[in-house]
Amino acid sequence: MALVSVAQLDRAFPCGGKDWRFEPSRRHKMLLNFNSSIETLAKVGPIFSKRLCGLGIETIKDLLWYFPQRYEDFSQITPIKQAKLNEKACFCGTISQFTTKKTFKRGLFLTEALLQDKTACLRVVWFNQPYLAQTLKEKDLVCLAGKVAMDKGGIFLQSPSYEKVFEEENLTHTGRIIPIYPETKGISSRYLRYLVKQALKAALPSIQETLPENILKQQALLPLSKALTEIHFPSSFATLEMAKERFGFEEIFLIQLAVLKQKLKVQKQKAPSVPFKVELVKDLVAKLPFKLTDAQRKCSFQILKDLERKRPMSRLLEGDVGSGKTVVAVIAMLSCCKAGFQAALMAPTEILAQQHFNEVSKLLQPFKIKIALLTGKKDKIISQKIGYQTREGFKPETMEISRIKLLEKTKLGEINVLIGTHSLIQEKVKFNTSEKNGLALVVIDEQHRFGIKQRQKLVTGKSNKLLPHFLSMTATPIPRTLALTLYGNLDLSLLDEMPKGRKRITTEIVAPKERQRVYAFIKKEIKQGNQVFVICPRIELPEENEGNLSAKKSSWAEVKAVEEEYDKLSKVFFKSFKVEMLHGKMKPKEKEKIMLDFKRGKFDILVSTSVVEVGVDIPGATAMLIESAERFGLAQLHQFRGRIGRNKKEAFCFLFTESNSQKTKQRLKAILKAKNGFELAEYDLQIRGPGGLTSVKQWGLPDLAMLALKNLKLVEKTREQAKETLTNSPNLVQYPILREAVARFEKIAHLE
Repeated sequence: MALVSVAQLDRAFPCGGKDWRFEPSRRHKMLLNFNSSIETLAKVGPIFSKRLCGLGIETIKDLLWYFPQRYEDFSQITPIKQAKLNEKACFCGTISQFTTKKTFKRGLFLTEALLQDKTACLRVVWFNQPYLAQTLKEKDLVCLAGKVAMDKGGIFLQSPSYEKVFEEENLTHTGRIIPIYPETKGISSRYLRYLVKQALKAALPSIQETLPENILKQQALLPLSKALTEIHFPSSFATLEMAKERFGFEEIFLIQLAVLKQKLKVQKQKAPSVPFKVELVKDLVAKLPFKLTDAQRKCSFQILKDLERKRPMSRLLEGDVGSGKTVVAVIAMLSCCKAGFQAALMAPTEILAQQHFNEVSKLLQPFKIKIALLTGKKDKIISQKIGYQTREGFKPETMEISRIKLLEKTKLGEINVLIGTHSLIQEKVKFNTSEKNGLALVVIDEQHRFGIKQRQKLVTGKSNKLLPHFLSMTATPIPRTLALTLYGNLDLSLLDEMPKGRKRITTEIVAPKERQRVYAFIKKEIKQGNQVFVICPRIELPEENEGNLSAKKSSWAEVKAVEEEYDKLSKVFFKSFKVEMLHGKMKPKEKEKIMLDFKRGKFDILVSTSVVEVGVDIPGATAMLIESAERFGLAQLHQFRGRIGRNKKEAFCFLFTESNSQKTKQRLKAILKAKNGFELAEYDLQIRGPGGLTSVKQWGLPDLAMLALKNLKLVEKTREQAKETLTNSPNLVQYPILREAVARFEKIAHLE
């Protein structure tokens, strides 16, 4: 896979007396740095600058970190005599019989030429590229790379990439491993290769290495300048892999440094020490209407032991849908309250906050503690004495009070457990300031990145106040590589066991011809008093050059898909039933009302996008239809499926797909076989990458970092290296360039 050099071409195809190599006087002599505007490069005017900006390329650094998505191997020059039909190859020779004409029928420009080397001649055809007549001339020595095709005139080279060999010492578009970039309208890979080559020549002399020299040596990584050159213009596939490894390592290393720095910050703080009262826990467990699983017991023990320490706990409680995370959190909250402290539970939506309020009230009903709900609508408070059962589930006896009164009671310490949305971290919400009676535990549902600043917002007074313990809960199973990287500042507790008696949801992959059979089954379910979810896929559109236009189009296309499905189901297939729809363009209050009405059984079918709230409990839902299931990740499908089967009735999930791909069928079959979400998450990570598991895009990670997250050895290696680096220099003072890089990453990832 050796790079074709000018010397090799000179020997193979002598061109006479002219020195056709790149003239030194024409070199780009201006030294640029990574922060230089993209417009400092040749052939980048206002129009192209705007187009590049749409790809996220505004500076030289943006351009150099705009890595190719794939590569074409044209590093071997093929003699024309050995040209094979339907194969891609690179040929080198001289141009002759160059003509351009316009076709009569289709009105296309047809440019034809003959390419000749020492072995034979080959016809070359370009479609709709009349400008080539001004670019290529007869007797030019060129390299052409493309696919060999056939028409009635015989074999020919179809619309190949072209390059005059006298333009540069090293070829750019042919005769080597060619980078292919993500493109957009008006920005081709050829143009990007031209710009990248300029940028490398101009900026590399002033480049600063981001990784310390000792790490480069220990990990046998390429220096930054070499890695940038090789990832754009690899001299071989072996060096290309080395460049990818370098950048994959660096991205994961920066994340590890950022999250471990966060962890070190927390560990320097002091927290309330909550005694582990075994008899209290036994009393609560004995009063539960179910038996704890071994996993719940183990996780509860880990958390209670953490609460005893005078250092803040930072723990992620990870469990499958229905594995019983809330009970574990309640055990921890009860321990805090009975020790005289306060606890807070934050949920992402008002519906979930209300749901948690009901659940916590039910589980703590026998204990004399006060629980309050703080939402944007009404504020409720309950003294744990009595509750009653309704069709919708347990309802605590509550009294509604004014927000001012509730905030006053919270500040005085009269509220033991405060439940709400992110309104809990507003300035007006203040907990008791006493170190013996203040806030000891914060429980967050589905929100992992909750740093020191957020925790300090929950406590008043000086910054040296005790920091509350932190417990984050998630129903999304996270593979070890992802957990060690993105959530490396949190200790893990795994609920990898389901409660006994929980029925397995019957899941079926449905072909188009089986749709009517499933619809008939759904009608029977609804007539029996059950409810149904219909999930429509997210529609990804090609990227446009106008910034976030593609994202806007995608979200509107998603709405359109839901509206079309809603019309089809409500007016044709299920017109005798009540159907409602839900999508991301609705206002939060509108979405919450629809979910609440669905929970109360006011309609039978909910047609929704993937905005269906994680954790929302709809006891009456026993069936789910997922349209174009192949568009979702397996972990996401598992999450959707967890919205049903939350009562004692049998539940059914139907995965509709029109794909005939064996790979798609094999992937979807994994959801039928997997024992739990953890198995699916690992499988999904290998197939789709972490984007299907968590909102990795919010971290600003490039593709190489996302690929690196699949490699457990690499992740563990970067973690150990990050620990060692922070041990040597906790604030990275010894590594100023690395410190700046970490600071930039922290800003992107919003770790605080």
